[in-house]
Amino acid sequence: MKFIQQAYKGNNEGWTYFTTLILLLFGWQLIGIIPLTLAGFYYSKDINEFYNALSDAFMNLGIDSNLYLLLIIFTFLGGLVFLFLGIKFIHKRKILTVLTSRDKLDWNRVLFAFLLWFTVGVVIFIISYFMAPEDYVWNFKPIPFLILVLISFLLLPIQTSMEEVLFRGYLMQGFGTWFKNSFMALMLTSVIFGLLHGANPEVAKLGWFIMVYYIGTGLLLGVFTLMDEGIELSLGFHSANNILAAMLVTANWAAFQTEALFIDVSEPSVGYEMFVPIFVLYPIILIIFSKKYGWTNWKEKLFGHVFKPIEFKEDEFIA
Repeated sequence: MKFIQQAYKGNNEGWTYFTTLILLLFGWQLIGIIPLTLAGFYYSKDINEFYNALSDAFMNLGIDSNLYLLLIIFTFLGGLVFLFLGIKFIHKRKILTVLTSRDKLDWNRVLFAFLLWFTVGVVIFIISYFMAPEDYVWNFKPIPFLILVLISFLLLPIQTSMEEVLFRGYLMQGFGTWFKNSFMALMLTSVIFGLLHGANPEVAKLGWFIMVYYIGTGLLLGVFTLMDEGIELSLGFHSANNILAAMLVTANWAAFQTEALFIDVSEPSVGYEMFVPIFVLYPIILIIFSKKYGWTNWKEKLFGHVFKPIEFKEDEFIA
């Protein structure tokens, strides 16, 4: 339970969470969105087109796809920076406490999770391609793709990191200490994580049944966090997932419409491919991680009571 208990190392009153979340939204949706808004204004023919394009975040204004991805990432950077400011100056605790219970972030864990899921993703795509090659169109454009690769590997982890710090770190600890139960924290963060993806174009195309995938992925990442006492594995996994989504395959109905290597031209539907990750691949990944990192005491970590430790060392309260 050490990771959730990190929240007790600083100011853990309810108002601190409310204020920090307001600060996060300010950085994410007001400050971070300024460059995208300016680009939308520049690409709009007139003020009416600008206002009409607000509803889809200027996605259909003809902004270069790499530039658009960069501008979207900047919004998440704004949110992440302001979230860190709230943790440091409002909660008055070290930023590390929302990332891991270890003395420092374990980059080997991040890298292992990234490489494992990246490899699995590539293999799954190759299998899908050979099963139905007619569903994919080769889309390789050297210069745009090279730019996409650079943005994906260097900057896209900012987007995934903000989501992981917010859900598997900050809110996991917050809900855990409020409800005094790790399972409540796991379920709440997973459901909220899934529902916030409801604005993705995939949901409009495939229906709300796809929430099974989003919430299931949130549950997986939450289990990583609780069992491993930190968000390192979820950071690596989530980053690999989104980088693959950006670089490998795109579709006109996908959240990531990029200069990917392939375009999926099939008619989207909710089929077996959505359930394979949830019920086959995710359990296998859990087994691999549990064996590699020696996870034990599953019942206590996933369903246990969260209590406030008697005391912390005084220097642990220093932000």
